[in-house]
Amino acid sequence: MEDSVRGRDEMRLGAEELGRELGERATLVQFSSAFCAPCRATRRVLDEVAGMVPGVVHVEMDAEKHLDLVRALKVESTPTVLVLDVAGRVVRRAAGQPRRVDVIAALGEAVG
Repeated sequence: MEDSVRGRDEMRLGAEELGRELGERATLVQFSSAFCAPCRATRRVLDEVAGMVPGVVHVEMDAEKHLDLVRALKVESTPTVLVLDVAGRVVRRAAGQPRRVDVIAALGEAVG
């Protein structure tokens, strides 16, 4: 989760864009595609972290079904993970399969 977008992206995401409410503390948004093997592993990591940290939810978005959002957020590959703070601002993003420790560190920034 090395690529911080702080200051570059003031777009906020909410229930309307994500199809569910934001987490009380933070939200992990995963853009996936149907035949993406790393997406399945990413789903497991994000589900595990969301289950460990109270107030954090994991939302998986099918990139092909949400092309407007993919374009607006400049998602270029799957999996892409966005970490949103409580207000729905993107505080961290990364492409590729994240490590659990990196997701936890990124959440620290979001809820900090």
